[in-house]
Amino acid sequence: MDKADRRFLRNLPLILVAIGASAASFFGQPSNEPTKVSISGIDSGTVCALEYGKGKRGVVLAHGGQFNKESWEPQARQLVKSGFRVLSIDFRGFGCSKGPGDDDILSAPLKNDVLAAVRYLLRTGTESVAVVGASLGGWAATAASLDAKNGEIDRIITLGSLTWKTEPERIAVPLLVVATRNDTSGSGPRLPAIRAAFEKVAGQKEMVIFEGSAHAQQMFATEDSSRVMQTILKFLLAK
Repeated sequence: MDKADRRFLRNLPLILVAIGASAASFFGQPSNEPTKVSISGIDSGTVCALEYGKGKRGVVLAHGGQFNKESWEPQARQLVKSGFRVLSIDFRGFGCSKGPGDDDILSAPLKNDVLAAVRYLLRTGTESVAVVGASLGGWAATAASLDAKNGEIDRIITLGSLTWKTEPERIAVPLLVVATRNDTSGSGPRLPAIRAAFEKVAGQKEMVIFEGSAHAQQMFATEDSSRVMQTILKFLLAK
C-alpha cells in the first residue's frame, strides 16, 4: 500500500460524511441548521428570526436585553425534539431587526415584534403558538397577549419577569412564570414585584421559583438548567 492509498483510507471517514451531507441536500432531506427568516412587522418594521423544526405547535422565543435570537439555540433544539416548530426572534434594534422606537429598547413597542412572529407562524401552517419571553421578552410577551386576537397566543412563559407598564389582571391566556429567589437588579430584588403582578393575574397561572440569583436566560447556565427546561416543556405540552 503506497502513501496515496494510506492517505485515502485515513481520510475516508471525512469523505463519507461529505458524501452523506451532499446526498441529503440533493434528495431534499431536512437540515439541522435553522432557517433565516425576515418577517414584515405590523408597524412597518422588520423582524429577523431563526426558524427551527416543523409541526403544528409553534413557540416564539423572545430574548432578554443582553441576548439575541442566536442565544436560544440549545433550547430551540430541545423544543424541536419535543415536536415544536420554533421561531427565535431579534427584537427591533438587535441584529437586522428594525422598527419605530428601535433606538430606545425600553420604550420601543416590542409587543409588535412578538405579534408579527406569532402571526407568521399561524400564517404558515402552525395551529397554535406559545411565547417564551425572557426578561424584557417576558414584558413583550404579556403585552402582546393583550393586543392579540382571540386564540392567536395559546400560552405564555416568562423568565425572570412578568409585566411592565401593563395591567397583569388583563392577562387571559395560561401563564407560567419562572424565576429565581435571589434575582436582583440595580433597584433591588425582582421577585417581590413579580409576585405582586402574578397575584393580580385572574386566569390560569403557575409560578415556579428556583434557588439562586440567575436572571432569565442566565438560568440555562446554572445547574438547574435541565429542570428549568423540563418545567417549560411540561407547561407547553399540557393539554
